[in-house]
Amino acid sequence: MGLLSKKDAALIKDPLADNNPITIQVLGICSALAITAELEASIVMSISVLFVLGVGNVVISLMRNIIPSKIRIIVQLIVVATLVIIVDLVLKAFAYELSKTLSVFVGLIITNCIIMGRFEAFALGNGPWRSFLDGIGNALGYAVILIIVGFFRELLGSGTLLGIPVLGDPIEKTGLYGFGYENNGFMLLSPMALIVVGIIIWVQRSRNKDLIED
Repeated sequence: MGLLSKKDAALIKDPLADNNPITIQVLGICSALAITAELEASIVMSISVLFVLGVGNVVISLMRNIIPSKIRIIVQLIVVATLVIIVDLVLKAFAYELSKTLSVFVGLIITNCIIMGRFEAFALGNGPWRSFLDGIGNALGYAVILIIVGFFRELLGSGTLLGIPVLGDPIEKTGLYGFGYENNGFMLLSPMALIVVGIIIWVQRSRNKDLIED
């Protein structure tokens, strides 16, 4: 018998594909557009959301029976804001330059639809363990899309990955640049992130016809 039951495993696996928070639920699109011009920023934002959503779901689940319904949204905002402050302080302490790049967007995790949605739809009605798995699953589904978009935008837009040149030197005309390749500057613009996400949605739905609405 595995570590997780079939239902518990589905909490992690489903958001990675057939119930992805970005491509299926269409949540968290703003960060996918704003910070995916660099793969490193995409990875850091993904880790940040993973921490906030995983821990936040557990906290809300533990408090679910004592939170008055009239102020539950306020309580949820306080929990997520506290966790975001922790993330922001850690980034400033260990990755200051990157924290300046993400600056406003880390703060916007507070209003990320995925996080508030999972608090409302799952953590308020389930125990801590299942809420933790749900948070991790949805955060990983979010992370997969962010990293894919960040990978292609940085690779095609700058010719680098994690800031490291991988296609050659555009000045010295080595690697692919020696064959006339040029970086596509449009990939660094936010609209291209939307186009890349659209392509991912198209590929996903073409492979799974059940996702296509009648």
